[in-house]
Amino acid sequence: MIKNIKKLFNITATLVIGSLILWNCEPDADQLGSQFFQDGAKGTDTAYTVIAYNVNNGEAVRSDAARLQSATLGAFNEPQFGLQKSAYVSQVRLSSYSPDFGTNPVLDSAVLVIKPIYPTDSATTTTVEDYIYPVGAVAAKKVVTNYPVSKYGRTKINGKTIFNIKVHEVNEFLGSAADSIMSDRNVAVGNVIGSKVFDGTINSIKITKDSDNSELFVRDVSLRIPMDSTFMQNKIIKKGSSPELSDAASFIRYFKGLQISVLENDGYIFSFDPNTVTVNLYYKKDKVENGTTTREPAVYSLDMGSSNAHFSQITNNRAGTPSAIALTPQGQDAVTGVPKIYAQGMGGPGIGLKIPEATIATIKNMFQTKKIGIISAKLRLYTDQSTWDNKYQKPSYFVVKQKDLNTYLEDMSTLANTGVYSLVKAYDLDKSEAHYDIGITQTFKNIIEKEAIAKDFILNVGSYTTDAAGNLLGALNIKNSQDYNTRAYTPNRAVFVGTDPNNISKSAKLILTYGKK
Repeated sequence: MIKNIKKLFNITATLVIGSLILWNCEPDADQLGSQFFQDGAKGTDTAYTVIAYNVNNGEAVRSDAARLQSATLGAFNEPQFGLQKSAYVSQVRLSSYSPDFGTNPVLDSAVLVIKPIYPTDSATTTTVEDYIYPVGAVAAKKVVTNYPVSKYGRTKINGKTIFNIKVHEVNEFLGSAADSIMSDRNVAVGNVIGSKVFDGTINSIKITKDSDNSELFVRDVSLRIPMDSTFMQNKIIKKGSSPELSDAASFIRYFKGLQISVLENDGYIFSFDPNTVTVNLYYKKDKVENGTTTREPAVYSLDMGSSNAHFSQITNNRAGTPSAIALTPQGQDAVTGVPKIYAQGMGGPGIGLKIPEATIATIKNMFQTKKIGIISAKLRLYTDQSTWDNKYQKPSYFVVKQKDLNTYLEDMSTLANTGVYSLVKAYDLDKSEAHYDIGITQTFKNIIEKEAIAKDFILNVGSYTTDAAGNLLGALNIKNSQDYNTRAYTPNRAVFVGTDPNNISKSAKLILTYGKK
């Protein structure tokens, strides 16, 4: 006969033997053990301090074409983590091979087009009612809609953060789109062949005819970087019938690629879609009609999308920062833990959480002798107010695995489609102190009830990638499911309370909800 359960409150501050800490909060149980309840009875919530330590990810992460649903550009420098800077490197392909640019083609301009992520609800519009469209001198209306790009970092350096964006020619072969590339890869670059002073704003343009409101010109929201017309004339337009432009294999060895970067070492990081980047060549060619030769405008596009080898090139400089100390051996102490934990996306450090053997032994004994049933198990982390009290957007999610494994937690493969399970729940992200709960119920039940090996939990800033329908891209039962994540382009970071004997209430902990038969 199942009995009604009463909450038990046990307090102790002994870290060495498992640090049994009282926690009095409403549990977010995932209902795995709901069979232990009847008549609305509640289970017992008890918290145990865990060993928290910093994980050195080697400052690099895979950031190649297979990983990038989004790419990053910019630089951000702050006291805890130092400088993180991101450039973008990509091959370029012709939209057609052995292109015919016509007779006497001369380039007017070349523009590299990037489509950053931006908030659609932050538009400002400028309208010119008496605009004259230059082609045919048509009376028209011109509407320019401006949007700020979505930024992470400092947006108001000297009033408004300005970036000097530079485009360099790449001077080495980048390989194939299927190649694995790490974010710390260096490439040889040549001259600057494009540049723009960027104030963080992008725009769209729409021109309509006054007489019937028909569209004369439409340009989608984008960041447009002027390129060196002479370089593009000589490199592309003049080579239309050459062997270098005859096929893809020849072209990507002739024109090896482009690197897009910023000169500055502080500001913000913004994201863009790498598969929509293009270089548009605007040129004129001869047109002969009825014996008369005129100059006809034309546009030819160079593709920097998914068929190209491309990657985010990320550099970090932590010299003199607390995060540099955190990545030394003492900061990675997995025996007793450390008071402060540093977690950063785009290849930065991660978090290690170890449930002490003494804690596991205690709970196993409760399972065997008191016949407890585990209802819910979760790991809780708090951001550290003393070092991370700022306006930067906090991480909203983590990718979580067991040490030395590259599969999803069994909780995800068992409960992902139940509708009652969430791997990570974040609270108070808009406040100075946030906290996170990581659901590990099934994994922990296996440790206690099935003698599964108790491995450390490794957390990294980022989330798992999904398709348009919201389904995980990594199949739940494959061995490399952890590879499908956003770590390579998630710039968020934070400092967390680790295992701190002087701050027991906010130390990293395991919160266990259980019932008794």
